[in-house]
Amino acid sequence: MIHWCELRHLSWRVLLPSAILCGWLLFALSGVFLSLNPNEVSLPDILQPPHFNAWLGHDELGRPVLDRLILGASTSFFVAFWVMSVSLLVGTVIGSLSAWYGGVIDRIIVHIIDVFLAFPGILLAIALAGLLGPGIDNVIFALSTVGWIGFARLARAQTLSLKHRDHVLAARALGANTMRILRYHIIPLLLAPLMIEATFGVAGVVIAEAGLSFLGLGVQPPEASWGSMLRDGSRYMLMAPHLVLAPGIALMLVVLSVNLLGDQLRDWLDVKR
Repeated sequence: MIHWCELRHLSWRVLLPSAILCGWLLFALSGVFLSLNPNEVSLPDILQPPHFNAWLGHDELGRPVLDRLILGASTSFFVAFWVMSVSLLVGTVIGSLSAWYGGVIDRIIVHIIDVFLAFPGILLAIALAGLLGPGIDNVIFALSTVGWIGFARLARAQTLSLKHRDHVLAARALGANTMRILRYHIIPLLLAPLMIEATFGVAGVVIAEAGLSFLGLGVQPPEASWGSMLRDGSRYMLMAPHLVLAPGIALMLVVLSVNLLGDQLRDWLDVKR
């Protein structure tokens, strides 16, 4: 039986990251409905510190930092959602089919995965984004191109152990085709480890998107991204530190919250506990 103090400690470890991620989601989805002025230039307000009318101050062009921070939340959430969706779908399908059929197909896919793993994923994403040019669509494509590898490896390893289970052998004996077996007997059992992989993948995508935008390969002005806000604010760090602190703290809280929830989810789904 779990002691009350342990339950209370666990609730804080879950509720606080959940509240932060809910705030991120709320800002990301409500940014298009709020009356924001993220690109409104106000020369008298250049580099103004936080005050009552602008809680996070103004940037080097007099634009409200809070409005741009909310717009940056929409950018990071949009990129994370699409990259994780594409990577999860493509990686799961490729990994499952590779392990199920085996043979030459499996060896080819394993060699392709090994080639991708031979280089750091962020360097490949930077190279692809540089070749394709800046823009949020190209960032999503570049991160998805390197993001499916982890899901494919995990799906392949899990499918190799599941394809010899009794319920799968029974389904094959009853005449079920490959797609039906994968859909009803294998992929549902892959969801738990894939969900854990996806939570940590979201944190990596948020960091990668911010890094590409910091390098100028992500969203382009006047659109806002936490990475581009860090890049622009770093030039005024001594005069206006709020330009760096606001997006930096937001990025840290989101990534830390995703990782903490991923750890808790892994513990909950661990059958040994």
